[in-house]
Amino acid sequence: MRITNHESRITDAARGPSPQSPVPSLAVEIAGIKFVHPVLAAPGPLGFGREVQSVVDLHSFAGFITKSVTLDPRSGHPYPQVVPTAGGWLNSQGLPNHGLAGFLTKDLPYLRTLGIPLIVSIAGESVREFVTLAEWLSQEEGVAAVELNVSCPNVDRGLVFGVDPQLTRELVAAVRAVCRYPLFVKLTPNVTDIVPIARAAEEAGADALSLVNTLVGLAVDVHTRRAKLGAGTGGLSGPAIRPIAVRMVWEVARHCDTPVIGMGGIATAEDALEFLIAGARAVAVGSAVIDRPSVATEIRAGLVRYLQEHHVDDVAEVIGSLEVR
Repeated sequence: MRITNHESRITDAARGPSPQSPVPSLAVEIAGIKFVHPVLAAPGPLGFGREVQSVVDLHSFAGFITKSVTLDPRSGHPYPQVVPTAGGWLNSQGLPNHGLAGFLTKDLPYLRTLGIPLIVSIAGESVREFVTLAEWLSQEEGVAAVELNVSCPNVDRGLVFGVDPQLTRELVAAVRAVCRYPLFVKLTPNVTDIVPIARAAEEAGADALSLVNTLVGLAVDVHTRRAKLGAGTGGLSGPAIRPIAVRMVWEVARHCDTPVIGMGGIATAEDALEFLIAGARAVAVGSAVIDRPSVATEIRAGLVRYLQEHHVDDVAEVIGSLEVR
């Protein structure tokens, strides 16, 4: 069954579906990983989980994507690292983390206890660093998938991996050769055409494509005439980037067979549905958690309500159902 009215809006009206309405299935599968619903925790505000466990029910997410782990510990960029903007948040954290050794001894044991699929994001400045990280993670249990953060600059060539199809291809192929877990690749939106890069990742062995990462932006304090962020420029996230992210998800889903995980400004069930209808198999929520720790539960309930109101039995019937006039 396909959605027959794509312009329907989700409302918070008191009336809901009949109590007798069957509960539709929200389960999705990506690269052999089964998620009970399509709402994952995006890397970012949730850190490595432990930092927010007192305020966010991490079990409300169907899966958890960590902040990026690097080979060596990183303290991050100068403060302030995050500033609000009219359409979301601008951040330049600099990938602060305990490094691989710290992750394996401090973060991973806790993350294993969550009991939901764990996707570990890794970042490096060279192919060798990515490969080393993947080799070590492949020896660990409790990991569902490894995600490559290809927005990192390649020190050997002076380019960001994810802006060049050939660099992306070489990186993904090298990691694929040593990684025993499904391999996700997180794509950057800071490119002219994302499709050739998505195809390069797919051809090199990516099992899923996550998109999009943040857009590069700059916020200026007009009184001091200085950048508001300590590092100058930063990554824009939040509602402002959602139409761009949805468009890129649609483009990639049309041209690639690899499953897509959509992200970028998702705060409501309707936002999530935009991505699903455009072709994403699942979505990831990040910045919205800052203001609404219960956002994943709200989105999940909204998805159920939408499917019931439209007499759809399975969320799979919505995925990729976009009709473009």
